Amino acid sequence: MPNSPNIANNVPLMYRAQVEGRCQIQRLIPKAPEQDAERWADEWVHHATPQAPEFGAGVQTRTCAISWRFITNSGQDDGVIRPVIGARGWPFYPGSSMKGLFRQAAERMEKARELESGVCNRLCGIESQRDPSPGILRFHGGYPANISWTKKLVDIVHPQQPWQVGIPEKKGGAFIQISLYKPKLKFGISSIETLTETEWEQVWQIWAASLSMGIGCRVSAGYGQHSQSDGNVLYKANLGGQGQAPKLVNSQGEFRPNIFRASIRGHALRIFGGLTDARTAQKLVNNLFGGIGRDGATVGLLSIAFRETQLEIQDFGQDEYNQPTYEVKGELLWKLTRKIPNSDKQILVKLIQALNRFAMILGGFGKSWRRADHRLFYPDYYQRGHKPLIGCHWYWLSQTHHLHSVTTTTFCDEVSQFVQEVRNVAVEWIESQNFVVSPGRYAHNWREAWHPKKVEVWGRFATSTDRNEVSKAIKWFHGSYLNTGSYLPKEKCSIHQSSLTGGYRSNRMDVGRIWHRLYPILDSGSFLELLTIFPESSSDVSDYFLGFLDKTQQDFQKIWPPGD
Repeated sequence: MPNSPNIANNVPLMYRAQVEGRCQIQRLIPKAPEQDAERWADEWVHHATPQAPEFGAGVQTRTCAISWRFITNSGQDDGVIRPVIGARGWPFYPGSSMKGLFRQAAERMEKARELESGVCNRLCGIESQRDPSPGILRFHGGYPANISWTKKLVDIVHPQQPWQVGIPEKKGGAFIQISLYKPKLKFGISSIETLTETEWEQVWQIWAASLSMGIGCRVSAGYGQHSQSDGNVLYKANLGGQGQAPKLVNSQGEFRPNIFRASIRGHALRIFGGLTDARTAQKLVNNLFGGIGRDGATVGLLSIAFRETQLEIQDFGQDEYNQPTYEVKGELLWKLTRKIPNSDKQILVKLIQALNRFAMILGGFGKSWRRADHRLFYPDYYQRGHKPLIGCHWYWLSQTHHLHSVTTTTFCDEVSQFVQEVRNVAVEWIESQNFVVSPGRYAHNWREAWHPKKVEVWGRFATSTDRNEVSKAIKWFHGSYLNTGSYLPKEKCSIHQSSLTGGYRSNRMDVGRIWHRLYPILDSGSFLELLTIFPESSSDVSDYFLGFLDKTQQDFQKIWPPGD
């Protein structure tokens, strides 16, 4: 009938095809009043029952807390990552997935002689085409333990590695997925045989080992990590920091532990890119952290977890400059996802430790990591009217990973030696993976390949009781670095909004070629002020600024490359 309503528009998004004009959960439309994923999630939650599903009689249960987000891919909608939905509309971790993880853990424990031979087959069955037999356990999957799973379902993923490192290739932008925020999950297992209390304890020990590597999807990026698991930890460090919190699609701020993986992965790419060709560097990084390259998908050797001990999400700024911020403390853990030769493992431990210290000494993590936190080191900046939040600040919570014996006379040698140690252990890893390292092999066309011909590090020992005076360089990013009447013409005395510092141009963000860091010297109140510069050969801005650092001796000394 001509005047009849379009009934198709009344169909909930969950039952619509994932095509343009009907529903596209994964699509992020900038400045849209509502994303499809938000409406999809609201409709889902509205029709889910408030009571959690109950396991049947005879099912043993255990509850575990996930430290950040948990995600499983139902595979039911093309191009969309969203959970399996089970009884009463609740998200569900399938029993088949649970059994797979359990079997893998039991097999590992048998090989390590932590279990008697044959336990895995008795519990899980024998998967043989000739003579298969079922195990005694039945895996009932897992549900959230309470209704809190309905909060913060709409998750955002924003790949930035090529853009940050300056690799000349085009990648897709942000997209949306549906995941659970810090859920407590209750898992159920039953047995067709009567088990003793000791036998049940063994079953749950195996399941605890299953959880140690994370469950669900994207575990290498910090998803699905059990808040109390220490399985296969290669490296751990206690650290704290503050900065601008990432925004979800509803503009809520959230501290996202995957910022650590993104930063370390990016630095690994920079270091490898200064030691070998671009294709080899990318393959090495994919082997470590996972990824998709010319040879297909690769499951990485490393996964990450972060355990918060303190977290505050607040707001900073006014009007259009209002941004969510975080202050966080916690324990960062890097885990090995599978067994590798001991010789490789020893090198890998040194490599991941070096990369984490590299990130802490020269930069930071998360948004605006290339700049020192202006709230700490240039508070007067915010007295000049409404200004955006700039920078972040990170620090160690213990002395274990800190640079030692740093003084006003030794810091150059110590930082230079440290940078060289990072490159040396990277060479060890590259050669252990049967790739070639030579001085002439590096990623020439990357903006931030770490090679003596591509980067310089300058530094000074900074101390002051006035927070506005601790840093000398921070004001150079907002005005002239030389007074009028200097040896340079006025228009050449600034790096503000230049190709060296980057900034917004024509509604797009250009990444700069300089990092600014104030690295705290334990509890002394002193800092190393470090400038990492990737000079641009096609512009004289870099040449003028490097000449200024060298000629005026602004307490800055060239640290790396050494002997140059």
